[in-house]
Amino acid sequence: MTAAAAHSYTVNLSILFNELPLLERPAAAAAAGFTAAELWWPFGEEHDPSQAELDALRKAFTDAGVQLTGLNFLDDLVKGARGTASVPAESERFRANVPVAAALADSLGTKALNALYGNRVAGADPAEQDALALENLVLAARAAHSVGAVLLIETLNAVESPDYALLSAEAAVEVVGKVNAATGLGNARFLCDLYHLARNGEDLAAVISTYADRIGHVQIADVPARNEPGTGGLDFEDLFARLTAAGYQGRIGLEYKPSTGVSADSFAWLPRELRAG
Repeated sequence: MTAAAAHSYTVNLSILFNELPLLERPAAAAAAGFTAAELWWPFGEEHDPSQAELDALRKAFTDAGVQLTGLNFLDDLVKGARGTASVPAESERFRANVPVAAALADSLGTKALNALYGNRVAGADPAEQDALALENLVLAARAAHSVGAVLLIETLNAVESPDYALLSAEAAVEVVGKVNAATGLGNARFLCDLYHLARNGEDLAAVISTYADRIGHVQIADVPARNEPGTGGLDFEDLFARLTAAGYQGRIGLEYKPSTGVSADSFAWLPRELRAG
């Protein structure tokens, strides 16, 4: 049995199959053999989508027989932002989004909600941004807990996101600890994105062994181009084996750009029988 066979997988439909309209992506994922998928915040900069938009998204997943396993809170990724939780000008938008995202997650049985921390803002005191982030992440953690979900907090990489506040595994895990201490719920977890960590030059084996008990989700892409496994320098068989040995039993999120631009052609590295969650 390969190391990949020890895990189940979820495909990120904000970066894969994005050559298709949003509502067609769950069916495309199902046609490729996947039964689980995750999303960044899928409604652009709009924090309060209409009921019709929410219903249409729910129907796309249920009709396709695909489970939505993860969802971002308001992230503003479409306009180049890296989350809104710590950004003073966006704080109210973030807070307004929390119950909307939690309700959507609840309706689809989604058990992981990701809150991107946000960039440092010129002229803003980093300590004040961190205090604001903690307030907002506590609200998000409580909302996630109310629907039986974990709150994920992740590291990004300094090459592509130099202004992001959490640029190491240690920094993200420290925030996880602060949120858990503030809520007493223990449902904040580290989103271990191996692509971002590798781009930052971190020792992935050390990250896995050190923080295994705090990892709530894993995402992957090869380095340096963020394409599918086998196109870059990461040894995924070794990394998957290390995750297994460390006791990680969650899904692996496929969050990569297909090297040919055609998502359905990028899964040869993962046998079809392993794609179903």
